[in-house]
Amino acid sequence: MIFIYSEFRQAQNWLQHYQGKKATFACILGFTATSLIPDISAAGATPKDREFTAIADGEFLIEGAEVLPKNPLPYLAKGISPVFITRAIVESCGLPTYLFDAGLIHKPIAQAINLGGMPAKCISSGKALNYQVVQHLFKEGMKWGKKLSFLADYLIIGECVVGGTTTALAVLSGLGVNALGMVNSSHPQCNHEQKWAIVSEGLQNSGLDACSPVDPFAVIAAVGDPMQIVAAGMAISASSQGGVVLAGGTQMLAVYALIKRIVAFGNFSCDLKKILVGTTRWVAEDKTGDTVKLAQEIGQVPLLATGLNFSTSKYPGFRVYESGYVKEGVGAGGCAIYAHLAANKKPLELLTITEEIFFKYRNLMKHRNLRFNSIS
Repeated sequence: MIFIYSEFRQAQNWLQHYQGKKATFACILGFTATSLIPDISAAGATPKDREFTAIADGEFLIEGAEVLPKNPLPYLAKGISPVFITRAIVESCGLPTYLFDAGLIHKPIAQAINLGGMPAKCISSGKALNYQVVQHLFKEGMKWGKKLSFLADYLIIGECVVGGTTTALAVLSGLGVNALGMVNSSHPQCNHEQKWAIVSEGLQNSGLDACSPVDPFAVIAAVGDPMQIVAAGMAISASSQGGVVLAGGTQMLAVYALIKRIVAFGNFSCDLKKILVGTTRWVAEDKTGDTVKLAQEIGQVPLLATGLNFSTSKYPGFRVYESGYVKEGVGAGGCAIYAHLAANKKPLELLTITEEIFFKYRNLMKHRNLRFNSIS
C-alpha cells in the first residue's frame, strides 16, 4: 500500500513508529500569478478558473459534498480534482483538518485561518514577494507548526497552489539544486521547456547571484510562492515535537530543500529524521519527470508514495490519473498514507469512498444546474 523510493531505512522506521498513531492535517492555500500564464497548469481549464482553484478546493475540503459551494470546483479539461481523495479520507478517518490562507487573490471561506500573507507576482519578475512578508509568513508557520504538533502524534502538511510545480523548480534552482527536467506537472506530459523559460527569466531578474551564501528567504521573495515558506516553518517547529509528512510531490520536495537551507542558514532547531515527503505513485513514477532523482539531488529525503490505483474506477475522470493527468494535490498522497497507517484502508477501499464523495457532489451540482465537468 505504501512504496518507499529513497532513504529506505529512515522511511521504514518512520512508518513503523507512526503506524496506528493520530495525525492532524494542515492545508495551506496560496496564489502565484505564474498560474495565469496560458497552459502553465491543468488545474483549471482557463486562467480565470485557476484564480479560484485553491479557494474552491479549500472550501470543498472543509465543507464536503453535501453543502452547496460558494465557489464550485473549477472546470478541468480532463480529470477530477484530487480534493475528492483528500476529502474522502478526512471524512472517513475523522482526520482533524485546518485550512490556512497564506496569500490568495480572492477571499476564501471563513474557516480559513488568515496568516497575513499576500499573493505572489509572476516569478518571471524576480520579485514575487516582499521580503518582510516572507519573514512574517515563516514566523506564522513556525507558530502554527508548534501549536498543531501538540494535537496529535504527527502533522500532515498539504497545499493547493496552482502553478506550484513551476515555483518549485524556481526555488530549487535558486537554492542551487539541479532540478531541470525533473519536476512534475498536472499535464500528462510535463511542460519542462515552458517552465524553464519562466524560471530562468525570473532568476536573471532576481539578483540572487549576488547573495553568498544564498539567503533562502531571499529566494522565496524572488521566485517563490507564499505556501512554501509557511510549510517550511510549520515543518521545522513541528519536528521538535513529533513527525511530519510533507504531503505532495515536486512542491514538497522543494519545501524539504528549503527547510534544509533555512536550518543551515539560520541555525534553527529541526529534526530532519522526523520529516518525510509523501505523495502518490502517479507522481513518484511519472516518466515525464524524475521525482526519485530529484529527491536524490536534494539529498537524504525519505520519499514515499501511496499505492492508489484508479484503473478500475467507474468514472473516466478518475481513470485518467493512470494516464498522467492531475496526479496529486491538496495533500492527497500524504493523507492516503495516513489512511493506510491509521485505519489500514486498502487502495480499492480508498477508490470506493472517493467515488462516493464524487457521486454526491455531482448529483448536488446537477440538481442545482450548476457548471460541472462532463466526466461522469
